[in-house]
Amino acid sequence: MVAVTAWNPSSLVSLADVEPAIALGPLDGRYRPVAAPLVDHLSEPALNRARLHVEVEWFIHLCETGAVPGARELTADETTLLRAIPAGFDAAGIAEHAEIEKVTVHDVKAVEYYIKRRLEGTSLEPLSELVHFACTSEDINNLSYALMVKGAVEQVWTPAAAALVEDIGTLARLAKAVPMLSRTHGQTATPTTLGKELAVLAHRLQRQLARIGRQEYLGKINGATGTFGAHTAAVPGTDWIAVSRTFVEGLGLTWNPLTTQIESHDWQAELYADVARFGRVLHNLATDVWTYISLGYFAQAAAKGSIGSSAMPHKINPIRFENAEANLEISAALFDTLGATLVTSRLQRDLTDSTSQRNIGVAFGHSLLAIDNVRRGLTTLSVNEAALAADLNASWEVLAEPIQSAMRAAAVAGVPGMDNPYERLKDLTRGQAIDAAAIQEFVASLPLPADTAARLAALTPGSYVGLAEQLVDEYLR
Repeated sequence: MVAVTAWNPSSLVSLADVEPAIALGPLDGRYRPVAAPLVDHLSEPALNRARLHVEVEWFIHLCETGAVPGARELTADETTLLRAIPAGFDAAGIAEHAEIEKVTVHDVKAVEYYIKRRLEGTSLEPLSELVHFACTSEDINNLSYALMVKGAVEQVWTPAAAALVEDIGTLARLAKAVPMLSRTHGQTATPTTLGKELAVLAHRLQRQLARIGRQEYLGKINGATGTFGAHTAAVPGTDWIAVSRTFVEGLGLTWNPLTTQIESHDWQAELYADVARFGRVLHNLATDVWTYISLGYFAQAAAKGSIGSSAMPHKINPIRFENAEANLEISAALFDTLGATLVTSRLQRDLTDSTSQRNIGVAFGHSLLAIDNVRRGLTTLSVNEAALAADLNASWEVLAEPIQSAMRAAAVAGVPGMDNPYERLKDLTRGQAIDAAAIQEFVASLPLPADTAARLAALTPGSYVGLAEQLVDEYLR
């Protein structure tokens, strides 16, 4: 017998040497097409491009405000030259910045030198020391991250999340009148409609989106310990607080006047908590839809050529919802960690936020992937009304609730023979096999007013859905 060969990756061809480079993580590998829109906002090159933008705009702002004596007003061509630096940050620029950083061993300083290279031999060279003037690295970094996250949320994540909520809302409206047996605690319970249950989830997700839409993105530019120390030492006559505020607000951010060396990142923790909560609600939807599929309430369409199981040919697995669950859990864990880590910085500054913030894109990437999975999963679903009706027709015991409630109302109105309504229905239905005949016989035995008796006699599990349809119409936006 030939022995099984032990697994020994070190004896194999190194995948790390394969060109093009093989991604270590799934967001840059298997799931790259879904996560790709975030690259322009939350990748390392995007960070350096944002830094270039902040540095260049600070240069322009110093000149426009006359904050530094000798910082003359710029010509239109000079402003165009400066703004072309971040705009033209391409593959060659990324490589050049990386080469500078190998020498500086400091990414923000490399950005400064990158800009100064482009001012050499131009009319701006005499003003080149305005690049990074009175700044600490965190002045540039906090503004860059705020712009990056704001762009990612507003231009990529929110449109995807909003489209998902609209998809759920559309399905809720289509199924608003489809009766469904509820299962509180997993047991048969008061019927609802499939659409109303989906509307609940859509409404919850809408609330989280509204919170995220109101998010503030804070920024600061006030020096090494937040005191404008270098600013006032170099140019004491300038109103540096006003210069700082107008600059930050000009970038489209909210100015934070009181900071240490770092902007406190509280806004990030607030945002990530909301995005994580959106994900947790979406996780609830994924598990509920998965359960409805398992109950047969939804049928899934199989993509041509797709395989559900390598062993069982009949299967169509709800993989989109399962993948969404896993990615939402990873995303929430990362957002929770970011929120907990970023709000603390020892004394005036430590560097724990540096590595932490480099994972913002990963957290959003898994969230975006989950959103994509749920949207794709929803497109495969069709409502199996026959399965829904079968469950309802096998659950006449759920009418114990409306009958005992009607008896209570009749008792309050002075109708005799309505004593102990809850207990009587409990004796009739709890742990018993109940059908339509048993319910109708019980109702017929009650001395109810004729209209009430007729209403209860006509009631079925499928018609006992209250105002579910109206709630969808009136409150799902």
